[in-house]
Amino acid sequence: MKRAIIIVLDSVGVGEMPDAAKFNDAGADTVGHLAEKFGGLELPNLEKLGFGKIKKLKQGPDISEPLGCFGKMAEKSVNKDTTTGHWEMMGCPVKFPFPLYPNGFPDEIIENFKKEAGIKGILGNKAASGTEIIEELGIKHIETGYPIVYTSADSVFQIAAHNDVIPLDELYRLCQKAREILVPPHNVARVIARPFVGQPGSFERTTDRRDFSIAPVSDTLLDFASRQGVRVIGVGKIGDIFGHRGISVEQHTGHNPVGIEQTIDDIKAAPDCREIIFTNLVDFDTLYGHRRNPAGYYDALKEFDRALPEIMNSLKDDDILFITADHGCDPTYEKHTDHTREFVPLLVYGEKIAKGINLGVRETFSDVASTIAEFLGVSGLKHGNSFWRQINEKF
Repeated sequence: MKRAIIIVLDSVGVGEMPDAAKFNDAGADTVGHLAEKFGGLELPNLEKLGFGKIKKLKQGPDISEPLGCFGKMAEKSVNKDTTTGHWEMMGCPVKFPFPLYPNGFPDEIIENFKKEAGIKGILGNKAASGTEIIEELGIKHIETGYPIVYTSADSVFQIAAHNDVIPLDELYRLCQKAREILVPPHNVARVIARPFVGQPGSFERTTDRRDFSIAPVSDTLLDFASRQGVRVIGVGKIGDIFGHRGISVEQHTGHNPVGIEQTIDDIKAAPDCREIIFTNLVDFDTLYGHRRNPAGYYDALKEFDRALPEIMNSLKDDDILFITADHGCDPTYEKHTDHTREFVPLLVYGEKIAKGINLGVRETFSDVASTIAEFLGVSGLKHGNSFWRQINEKF
């Protein structure tokens, strides 16, 4: 049975897009700046697939005959966030900007949220770093019991709460209430639960984060595929990103190692139908990109690189592996700590596809969806240009 496996290395961008300056991201280059900082990146397995053909990883000649096909993709949508990147990747580009709240949410939103959630007050209501705001307001949160509400440069309504003050189920309920009231013109892309634990001075966010996204604005590859008999497995926050639509099986994982292990287990399973395995590995972005931690970011890349041989060796003959990203988050960037508008890498590998094909610069992330649709025989997709004929060798 044919299967497509998509692994999103969340925020692993490969250089600024031409319109990066409009997003205050001129000069951003996640992988390039990491390579400069560390005098090259030792990622031998990604390099064997062809990553060095996309972005120079270290001094010296690149691998002359990569095992995979390689290229990079431009984002056609007008945002640079996780939701937009994943939707476009699945054939649903976003042609309108999601609302942003750099000065906090207006009173009408906050008052409506308090009313519908049945709470007396909130703390915060400003754009802030998630780790910094819980250090700033954590003690007051414990004293008052009020949730901490904040946003960022993305279209997000984030609610932070200590597990001992607001239990997880209650935090998720608050997020669901926020999701219900955030409708146009305040159709915020994601409401995010941000639970934390610990004592003042040593608060720590947990892996029980949940994203409550708006539904995709049109049908995605996942919708068409699931209706046409393809099983769709979402690993990590994939189900959350797509509003739990078009997903047959949701597997919520925490940090990258758990997501990688779950993906390998899914690949090793014997398929009884056509299948899409769609994984998001979030640590690059949340733990290291936004926190401007280049060393941690590089360690996470090396961790994935070490796992790549087992991923590749677990593939069946009729499987195709896609490795890409949803946006950038340059951990060396000094202007801000937000996502960066960058091209994303594209690596494609499989036993029956060609090797060493340069796929060039794709005009949209949707080319991934279009290619998978042609490979799996899924109809209905309207966006993207398939590169299936370029890579198909033995099917």
